[in-house]
Amino acid sequence: MLDKFNEILGKVSEAIWGLPLIILILVVGLFLTVRLKGVQFRKLGHALKSMFSKSEGKNGEVSSFGALCTALSATIGTGNIVGVATAIVAGGPGALFWMWLAALVGMATKYAECLLAVKYRKVKEDGQIVGGPFTYIEYGMGAKWKWLAKIFAVFGVGVGILGIGTFTQVNGIANAVQGFFDADNSWTVTIFGNNYSWTVVISAIVITALAALVIIGGIKRISSVAQVVVPFMAITYVAFAVLIIVTNIKDVPAAFGIIVKDAFGARAVAGGAMGAMIVAMQKGIARGIFSNEAGLGSAPIAAAAANTTEPAQQGLVSMLGTFFDTIIICTMTGLAIVITGAHELGLEGVAVTTKAFQIGLPFPDKVAACVLMICLVFFAFTTILGWNYYSEKCLEYLVGDKKGVLGTYRVLYIACVFFGPFMTIQAVWTIADILNGLMALPNLIALLALNGVVVAETKLYLDKISKKKI
Repeated sequence: MLDKFNEILGKVSEAIWGLPLIILILVVGLFLTVRLKGVQFRKLGHALKSMFSKSEGKNGEVSSFGALCTALSATIGTGNIVGVATAIVAGGPGALFWMWLAALVGMATKYAECLLAVKYRKVKEDGQIVGGPFTYIEYGMGAKWKWLAKIFAVFGVGVGILGIGTFTQVNGIANAVQGFFDADNSWTVTIFGNNYSWTVVISAIVITALAALVIIGGIKRISSVAQVVVPFMAITYVAFAVLIIVTNIKDVPAAFGIIVKDAFGARAVAGGAMGAMIVAMQKGIARGIFSNEAGLGSAPIAAAAANTTEPAQQGLVSMLGTFFDTIIICTMTGLAIVITGAHELGLEGVAVTTKAFQIGLPFPDKVAACVLMICLVFFAFTTILGWNYYSEKCLEYLVGDKKGVLGTYRVLYIACVFFGPFMTIQAVWTIADILNGLMALPNLIALLALNGVVVAETKLYLDKISKKKI
């Protein structure tokens, strides 16, 4: 029964993440890159400088840096550790190349969507911000497109509660904790008719309780937690990944060669090059979008809450999320896996990255596994928090200020966090892919429709900079 269910999910995922959607995502990113004259490359330095600039806006709930960290809290998660491993195992090392390409053009996409979120955001009477694809679709494209905004919001709720926000994150946490404390499955308990390690049950309870405590505090509490946890854990993770690369520096050139050749099917057996290339593209771009969420429409919801008066400035700051997430962190994970050959050992999920750390780091296996487990737990935990905010804002757009509905949703969200570890890895990631694709479509349509607004706002902002008005 379960195998049949996984088979059906797989077919749906393949249909959604076929060539049409992959091409659409890349075309939108390329189109915006050309229209904006490569703003993500030209103004990368300015974006880094603006990241820590003081907020000057009257409207907003958090600083620009706080909004970025909230977005990063939702993007830096299992996608960087488990998702990269899953992509490389399924699509080969070449999947990492397509992650890079999707991220480079995706920075323009992220810039555009976050700019629009600030421009078309709405401030409620209590000072709370409502902004994201649903607002720039309705108020930017016009009221006749409100149905598209609602479709986005429905999928946004689904991604949060069934995809990125809950199941995949806590599933990754539980697997990592079990792999470290009870790899042999020695201490088990029967739940839902299946045997699970006590470490899985305990981790589910602890993560659920901690998530509930933070989620109740809303965006300000989520932002305050993210501003501390995200930078610290990102730096820690990258430092250990760099240590793997430095320790195995002689293998780095060969690893890059494998990645590039595999991306175009050059290492496939005769006649299978095109098929291998398509699989690498599918897995790489799908996991890349899962990880950095460029074009998905999630980051704009956090960007809308930034205390700024310049939509373009927040767009530049927000696009750094894709840079940090994929170009830096996913690359570190991918190189560690390819250098050590961990993807060729018949493992899956977090076990692949764990093995890469064990092989690559000059530490005992237990220490290496512990390092990765701690990073994964914190990354995934902050993602749970960030996606609660995203999906709740989507629901709020759909139902309004109905406290009872929103309160019930929080309870349901927290319940899904608890049940995540008891789902199969394959089903969890397939469901996430399906919902990601469905959520991206309305947002990509809006970005194409409103590209003129993005170009105009960008020109206005850059003129202010050249005239030193900012």
